[in-house]
Amino acid sequence: MPLDPVAYQPYADPDDFIREVTDLIWVDRSISYIRENYEPDSIVHGAYGTSTTRDEVIEGSLMRISATPDRVGQAEDVIWEARGDDAFLSSHLVLSSDLHSGDHSRTIANCLYRRGRMVEEWVVRDSLAGALRRREDLDELARAQAFRGYTGSWTEPAPADPIARGDSGPRPDDHRSEVETVIDMIQTVWNDRDLQKVEKFFLRDLVLQTVGDRLVIRPEGYRRALLRFLESFPAGQFEIRDIQTNYDVRYAGLRVAVTWKFVGDYIGVPNYGPLTGRPIDLLGISQFTFHNGALVKEVRLWDDIALRAQIAGMRGDEPVGFSNIY
Repeated sequence: MPLDPVAYQPYADPDDFIREVTDLIWVDRSISYIRENYEPDSIVHGAYGTSTTRDEVIEGSLMRISATPDRVGQAEDVIWEARGDDAFLSSHLVLSSDLHSGDHSRTIANCLYRRGRMVEEWVVRDSLAGALRRREDLDELARAQAFRGYTGSWTEPAPADPIARGDSGPRPDDHRSEVETVIDMIQTVWNDRDLQKVEKFFLRDLVLQTVGDRLVIRPEGYRRALLRFLESFPAGQFEIRDIQTNYDVRYAGLRVAVTWKFVGDYIGVPNYGPLTGRPIDLLGISQFTFHNGALVKEVRLWDDIALRAQIAGMRGDEPVGFSNIY
């Protein structure tokens, strides 16, 4: 079923809609446009928890813009997919750069728009990249934030069949073979820990772009990056919460976006400070690119500073600042 233009008017298509609206708010600083763009009860699942009102989005956006006045962003990818005939789910990869220093970082915002209005969003930022460049104390940064926790759909069981329906609702059965490849990879490599099978799913010359602005190449690099994360949560599992696909030659062809949740007890290597023995609840998003039927690239983001804040809260460390979910 074709997507009704009411889903993205007055723009040409959902790609144009997402790029132009984001520029209007974040580059042109038209923060007030959020009132036209978001429903009053819009839901945002961010690194520090869930917000449930448009006013929280406005407040958080203003604080982030005022704290980083020299940063501008632009789209690296927009993976959008219809949700019925009047809605779409987009996965917007944004590259932000400081106009003076040239420092950069990435954000992925997955947005559910219905009839041109935002109803629910899932957003992750690579906050670690800038912190590492500035040589900041990561634990001190984490203690300056408060993890508020999640509500709503994020606390419900994972979708039983994410190919048919994700947290954003029923999805079209597009590019099933590639979607099944991604799901099989996540289960086999990420969850079952059969790291030898990386070569089954990825081309030899693979690229992984991940938190801390790290660029990883080749299957062995991919394995080591995954082990580095899992070693702190050795029994943890990844849940697939949503999927969308899109084919566009402007963005290297076929891409698959996956919103995932990682849940695991912090009982392994203490990379995030003293162990707690308690489970973390991590929001992450990956964007996969295919070439000739195989995976060739992944962009995998989560907010590592927010993860530290979540763990610090479990230890009883008192936050000293404001938690900006958006």
